[in-house]
Amino acid sequence: MIDIKLIRENKDFVKENIKKKFQDNKLPLVDEVYELDKKTRALKLEGDNLRMMRKQKSEEIGSLMRNKEIDKANDVKEEVSKINDKIKGIEAEESQINDRIREIMMIIPNIMDSSVPIGEDDTKNVELEKYGEPKVPCYEIPYHADILESIKGLDKTSAGRTTGAGFCYLVGDAARLNSAMLAYGRDYMIEKGFTYCIPPFMLRGETIDEVMSFEERDAMVYKIEGEDLYLIGTSEHPMIAKFMGQILNKEELPVTMTSYSPCFRKEVGAHGIEERGIYRMHQFEKQEMIVLCEPEDSMDWYNKMWKYTVEIFNNMNIPVRTLECCSGDLADLKVKSVDVEAWSPRQKTYFEVGSCSTLGDAQARRLGIRVKGENGNYHPHTLNNTVLASLRALIAVIENNYNEDGSITIPEVLRPYMGGKEKIEKI
Repeated sequence: MIDIKLIRENKDFVKENIKKKFQDNKLPLVDEVYELDKKTRALKLEGDNLRMMRKQKSEEIGSLMRNKEIDKANDVKEEVSKINDKIKGIEAEESQINDRIREIMMIIPNIMDSSVPIGEDDTKNVELEKYGEPKVPCYEIPYHADILESIKGLDKTSAGRTTGAGFCYLVGDAARLNSAMLAYGRDYMIEKGFTYCIPPFMLRGETIDEVMSFEERDAMVYKIEGEDLYLIGTSEHPMIAKFMGQILNKEELPVTMTSYSPCFRKEVGAHGIEERGIYRMHQFEKQEMIVLCEPEDSMDWYNKMWKYTVEIFNNMNIPVRTLECCSGDLADLKVKSVDVEAWSPRQKTYFEVGSCSTLGDAQARRLGIRVKGENGNYHPHTLNNTVLASLRALIAVIENNYNEDGSITIPEVLRPYMGGKEKIEKI
């Protein structure tokens, strides 16, 4: 949520940002909130004047009562009663307008960084840099589901019976490799100075509404029937919400945390759920990182964070590239975002395995997170980044470490988590 002062002082700037995101349908909202803001400020001024008048009248009543001028005192009391009625009416109108202002402000997109490339959708994202040499071996790389089935590591048939489409059982060494990646990502981030945390895997509705856009919520989040609780789609949400309504001391910044959670996503939209593979599923696991920092430090942290992901994947023998998200592909809360994509030797292309974003102070403003500064309180900047998402990272590991004989070489950094095992053999 942007600062309403931006609309108050430069609504054309806010409109231009909306146009760059190709969301012209939201342009009238800027004018609406501009007029509502003027109205509520006028109402506040009128209410303050009435309260001052009420105070004066109350003092007058006290004086009249002391002087035994009862009739005059009763007349003034009648005036105070009418003033009270007016104040109540103004306060009710103010509350109604402020609710509408907040509703609109939650929809108006955050202000993008000036460096964000302009484009309608993800086809206009810009490749930044490649890390590691993408290789295609002289032998065929099977489809990842076939590789997993060849080591008896994937069972979607049983999951279909017990739960439905979009779920799977990981079995044996495949399950162990999945856990090894998450443990390695956790320990890597701890070594970088991040505090490890396991958050709640559910959030209240009001919290969900504060941490993500309404469009994302409707497309992603599962609601628990009969409860005001939702399954999380990413641990970023409960991790940032941990600080909701809090005032942090300046000395506490930066807050750097890494978190593990299962993730649950409806995956409503054009992509759908895969029939055979595990690239897009309703349930997976993820190691995440979040940072709360001083506004002037957010871009430094942004660049540190996505580089951590690049290094983690390179350490697992996986070439990656980074893509700058264009304006039309940038979620409304984000200031700037970069996707990390892993190389697929089977498809001879890259696929998304993580995303790093800075949200400026918009998320902190929505959640009421503030920092106690020397010259008053202010909102910190918040950032989040995928350390690794288990199923997609698992695809990248098995494809890039697949051998001609059907075995999978376990990356060296993962072997301590696999009991020292060096290979997973075809069964």
